[in-house]
Amino acid sequence: MKVCVYCASSSKVDTKYFEATKVLAKELADQGITIVYGGGSYGLMGCLADTALENGGKVIGILPRFMEKVEWGHKNLTELILVKDMHERKKLLIQDVDAVVALPGGCGTLEELFEVITLKRLGKFTKPIVILNTDNFYYHLRMLLEKMIDERFMRKEHGEIWQFVDNPEEVIPAIENAPHWDADAINFAAV
Repeated sequence: MKVCVYCASSSKVDTKYFEATKVLAKELADQGITIVYGGGSYGLMGCLADTALENGGKVIGILPRFMEKVEWGHKNLTELILVKDMHERKKLLIQDVDAVVALPGGCGTLEELFEVITLKRLGKFTKPIVILNTDNFYYHLRMLLEKMIDERFMRKEHGEIWQFVDNPEEVIPAIENAPHWDADAINFAAV
């Protein structure tokens, strides 16, 4: 099994986010789940990779070449794939994965998350999307998504595109119990 994890590169975030990342990384490694992530060595990205590797996990990083030039890439991954740009990175991050997990992050994490939500709405990505809401980090995002449905910018059915969980221990069960989604979603993508 392979899981894509979106997360922050900032090393200045509160320790609670690092602790949740460590718990998730260990759980994924212990279950033999390969992590595919952005390839960084700093912040939650570095914490995710380091913790998974320390616990015998397999970690694949996908990093644009311009980031490697400024030495943002993690040097000890199972595999580091260098790509030409951010577009190719996002495409490869979700290629052949069994789920996507979004940890707290900044604009890059949100951009990746919204792209995969859009692809799922269109039936181009059909796997579970789990959003780890550590200490209510994603409270406002959850409210915004619900407002999009309430105001009919999205259908009620689109609320099954994602699952929010509050604790890292809930991520794997959320993946396993996510509602079925398939390519026919294109037939009700429009509101």
